[in-house]
Amino acid sequence: MVHFKTLKNGIRLVVKRMEGLMSVSMGVLVGTGACVESDSEDGISHFIEHMLFKGTEKRSAFAISDEMDRIGAQTNAFTGKDLTCYYVKSTTDNAGKAFEILADLFLNSTFPEDELAREKGVIIEEINMNEDTPDDLCLDILGEAYYGREGYGRNILGPRKNVGGFTKDDARAYMASRYTADNIIISMAGNIDADYAEQLAEKYFSDVPSARMDDRKTSVELRHGSLFRSKDIEQTHFAMAFPSSRRYDRLYDATLVMNSVLGGSMSSRLFQTVREKLGLAYTVYSYTTAYAEAGSLVVYAGVNSENYMRSIDAVYKCIDDIKRKNLTKEEFERGKEQLKASSIFAQESTGSQMLLYGKELLYSGKLYDFEERVAKVNAVTMEDVFEAIDSCFDYSRMAAAVVGKVDKPLDI
Repeated sequence: MVHFKTLKNGIRLVVKRMEGLMSVSMGVLVGTGACVESDSEDGISHFIEHMLFKGTEKRSAFAISDEMDRIGAQTNAFTGKDLTCYYVKSTTDNAGKAFEILADLFLNSTFPEDELAREKGVIIEEINMNEDTPDDLCLDILGEAYYGREGYGRNILGPRKNVGGFTKDDARAYMASRYTADNIIISMAGNIDADYAEQLAEKYFSDVPSARMDDRKTSVELRHGSLFRSKDIEQTHFAMAFPSSRRYDRLYDATLVMNSVLGGSMSSRLFQTVREKLGLAYTVYSYTTAYAEAGSLVVYAGVNSENYMRSIDAVYKCIDDIKRKNLTKEEFERGKEQLKASSIFAQESTGSQMLLYGKELLYSGKLYDFEERVAKVNAVTMEDVFEAIDSCFDYSRMAAAVVGKVDKPLDI
């Protein structure tokens, strides 16, 4: 059972009732992230996400954590390129208290100066950790090689200089332009009564002004770039990005099936060839990312530096074989079954359902429909996958990134 309600101020509420459970996941989603930031704002979406947990008019940072722990609730948040989400999971009988705390930190943060200074140090350490995590660093560099330095090419964490300079006024100004009623979704999934969920949303969020967000266009200009970062580490990490389907393109599901065959599972071409057959990598995979304006299919591997070029050749051979459309019926059907299974598994998780319904409402303005989702996957044909292949693997539009004991980028 799915319940939908638009509050008078424009905030939208979606509730997926999952009877038989004893818990509920509740999230507040905002349609903003790194992709809409200016150079001076770079990193501020993530900075605000951290700061909202650092104290409100009636709770200190410790009190927020302590009160959540007292009722056994789990709370967290994340920032993406086009989405920021604050969420809590609690037992059903503590849902009201958990949501009140979540609403308090979201709506009433005071950005205490002492916490502001401390949290800047925490985020800078997060940036340092990212720099010391070569697979994450490689994929961040790939984003810049593919999208450039703006829009979806921005690193979510932002540069140290920006983080160190952000002020309370900067945060409040950004929130005033993006944390607006029309850009906020409240999503709940689990064993919670829809009427009660509506009461909670009305009680805590009805006073949010019915302002509209600033119209900031995301800059998208795909690049044929190749970047590298020299690091004295044992492995060489490399990644490639190809233009792929956007979020609601006709070939979106066909692209997902294609990705499953290439590197989306343990039975995929990349895993079976590069790891199992040749023993060149512990980690090798591919994945797709789909935004409203653009999409990509990414191939990543971390390999022994001595096997770097041999591994590149092995990956190219897997891609070339896909380009020649040498897909078997068995691989095609297996890819579709994996997609359907992931949708089914998500039906059994309150957290997954909260995000699914919240994101779909935020991105498309529609309610997520599980039956429709499965029907779309079932409707994918082999010809659709071949068409997705033709539109994806164009080496003249590929971007690449390398991190390790290298002194030049990958030739593309």
